Amino acid sequence: MPQDLLKTINGPHDLKALSVDQLPQLADELRECICDQISRTGGHFASNLCVVELTIALHYVFDFAQDRLLFDVGHQCYPHKLLTGRQKLFPELKTKGGMAGFPEPRESEFDLFSVGHAGTAIPTAVGMAIGDTAIGEGHRRCVSIIGDASIINGVSMEGMNYAGTLNRQFLTILNDNGMAIGDPQGAVAQYFDRIRVSHTFDDLKKRGKEILEMIPGGSYLEDFYHRSGEVIKAAISTGHVFEHFGHVCVGPLDGHDLPTLVDLFNEVKDIEKPILLHVKTVKGKGYVPAEGDPFRFHAPKAGVVVNGNGEKKVEEALSKGELEKSDCSVVKKPACGGKSFTAAFADGMKGLMAKDEKVYAITAAMPDGTGLDKVAEAYPDRTIDCGLAESLGMDMAAGMAKSGLKPFYAVYSTFSQRALDQTFQEVALQGLPVRVCMDRAGYVGGDGAMMHGFMDIAMNAVFPDVVMMAPSDESNFNAGLEFMRGYEKSATFIRYPRDVVAAEELQADVPKYELGKANLIKKAKGKKPDVAVLAYGVMVYTAAEAIRELEGQGYDVALYDARFAKPVDMGLVTELIEGGIPVVTVEDHGIVGGFGTMVLEGCNEAGLRTDKLKRIAHPEKWMYQDSRGGQLKDAGLDATGVASTIRKFLDKLSHDVNVDVKTKSSQQVAK
Repeated sequence: MPQDLLKTINGPHDLKALSVDQLPQLADELRECICDQISRTGGHFASNLCVVELTIALHYVFDFAQDRLLFDVGHQCYPHKLLTGRQKLFPELKTKGGMAGFPEPRESEFDLFSVGHAGTAIPTAVGMAIGDTAIGEGHRRCVSIIGDASIINGVSMEGMNYAGTLNRQFLTILNDNGMAIGDPQGAVAQYFDRIRVSHTFDDLKKRGKEILEMIPGGSYLEDFYHRSGEVIKAAISTGHVFEHFGHVCVGPLDGHDLPTLVDLFNEVKDIEKPILLHVKTVKGKGYVPAEGDPFRFHAPKAGVVVNGNGEKKVEEALSKGELEKSDCSVVKKPACGGKSFTAAFADGMKGLMAKDEKVYAITAAMPDGTGLDKVAEAYPDRTIDCGLAESLGMDMAAGMAKSGLKPFYAVYSTFSQRALDQTFQEVALQGLPVRVCMDRAGYVGGDGAMMHGFMDIAMNAVFPDVVMMAPSDESNFNAGLEFMRGYEKSATFIRYPRDVVAAEELQADVPKYELGKANLIKKAKGKKPDVAVLAYGVMVYTAAEAIRELEGQGYDVALYDARFAKPVDMGLVTELIEGGIPVVTVEDHGIVGGFGTMVLEGCNEAGLRTDKLKRIAHPEKWMYQDSRGGQLKDAGLDATGVASTIRKFLDKLSHDVNVDVKTKSSQQVAK
């Protein structure tokens, strides 16, 4: 029985004690560990299997207790975490108290930034390289790992541009697996396709020093060549696009060849020039179904990965005829809680596109996550994936709207932040009717703090004339999308959560959306309710459940689906407040700048009293990985928490009234 190497690794110091010959076994054990865990909890899968050898080789050669290692996006960090003392956290992956699914400095000194967005690794590495050099710690090496999809992101290119001016060690590893979350898009992706075919490591080994003769003005490389080791000499690439960014380009190399990677890292680690190492890897490496369908196995749910417990390898089972390849691809789907808002959006978009040929859909490398993969199947010519570049997507939408089309830009709320400047100048300032559909609004669960959509209202409400909406259920979603289709006066935004739509809706007949008008869901039993609740988006259903609890305690409550955060239904708000009715707003957004703030500001502008207005929203604190339900509960945004807050608010109002009455009575007696 071979030694279980992974269990002996409590940190990189233990890894360095192994021989190079033992590293392939460690790679196998890492893959088995990841397969086993993802089969239990779900998580990012194919991307982590892809970088196993690369991660081992990096930690074997570099010392990232002092050197700098930065991951782009960071969803490929599981092997890194398992090699840096966090194996005990792995069984509780993406749960409260367990391992975060992305780099997380709270967990370890080996994680430098909490990240989850694309394009950040190279520019932050440039900043650290400049900072370390400035304070006399230029001996700290900088390494950033970025994928072929993220490299086209604007800030990645900006980082590469500046990195080429650095006169010090700076290593960028381009992990080229030919995949984003979906198929890679654009001319750079096509370029990588060509270079994979036309250049292999074996070909480069044969050419050796002769390639220097092909470099116009490449004399500086000749000196570099003479001072380099044999692996670099064999792998220097000419004509690579990033050679023109001031980088010595090496590769493409086999990113799963551990001995070669170790040799190369030993040779490049102290070279005082910016180097781009281009490695070719296989997404899903070592798990046959994921290799064949990395798109499907990007982030499978629990139960999707089969044969993941390490008892027998999929490859061995296939070779022995014990397992058919078709069996490997069978997905054991976990019990489903219902139709997701994402699926409802996809169905709604197909309905719009069926009736209006001017409707187009755009996504930034997230066709599956936004539901547009299903839309593309029905309308491939009107569904556009612009690649991992959210700013580009917003500008494309602006151009399409200017040309008379009706673009719907599907983007996660947290990623829409990356297109703020384009939303400002190219969309809002121009008054263009771009339709922005923000998935994953509010708390998102296991992906944690950097993925929560907690600021989309605050961020976009500053723009004059824009319209902001949130649907409470699928019928309201369809009504909202239809409103957006027909609205041409300005940009429109609609936000919806990473959650399921209600199986039983609160209203049988949902009225059409009218600009800035709320919808009464539940009347008070008496002429004047004890409190009116204005809930925004899916929180209408949470509020309805909270109201059932309050009614059981004797309170009479009216419930409104606010529908719009901008413009707020100030006619309704004015009527309630002037009628002396307390108002509570409920939303799945940050307390600062959210729907409740829009109501508060509207009251201030109208000269209305706000002492009977209460806002319930995300508290001002970071919420880390947990289930979405757990996060809502911790924030006091589950039904019990909402009911408790409303009850305390009403009790305080009642107490204040009694105190005021007693004070006035005492004053009258004194007179």
